[in-house]
Amino acid sequence: GAARVRRTLFTVWMLLFAISLAGCGGQVVLETGTAARETEEGGGGKEPEAPGIFVHVCGAVASPGVYELPAGSRVLEAVEAAGGFAPGAAADYLNLAEVLSDGRKVTVPAEAELSPGEQYGPSEDEDGVVDINRAGKEELMTLPGIGEARAEAVIAYREEHGGFSSPEEIMKVPGIKEASYEKLKDKITAGP
Repeated sequence: GAARVRRTLFTVWMLLFAISLAGCGGQVVLETGTAARETEEGGGGKEPEAPGIFVHVCGAVASPGVYELPAGSRVLEAVEAAGGFAPGAAADYLNLAEVLSDGRKVTVPAEAELSPGEQYGPSEDEDGVVDINRAGKEELMTLPGIGEARAEAVIAYREEHGGFSSPEEIMKVPGIKEASYEKLKDKITAGP
């Protein structure tokens, strides 16, 4: 029946695994005791291992791309997986200790891309609130409903008007109306 097929597939898988390990010069010990039987019967056994997360690392790194990292990895580990910082990278811009989540995009800007006010890191406070008077384009694009065009519009507005006097003033930016502001209001601030 189905149990016999599962048992046969499991045995074949274990043999293939043992052969692949033996090919690497490692010593193989096959244990087909109670753990294997519990797995076949669907009961007990160990908890499945936590799945990895996938992170897109781009910008000023040696090898931009999508990398699988262990759950709980930090921004620093993502940058290291991408070969480290490229020459001219704004290494101090990111919070390298930040814990990553699955599907996250980490963009390492080049020093030349940043305005003088952005050289010392993102303008997020401890609560993850973005200061719309200091944030760069990439950081603004982390906000809900803010794509590249709206991020550029926010920057253009603040340059033209000398900044935002309050978070509500973001509704004066073309394309950001009250519905958009409702999604943003708890995630933004307008510092001096």
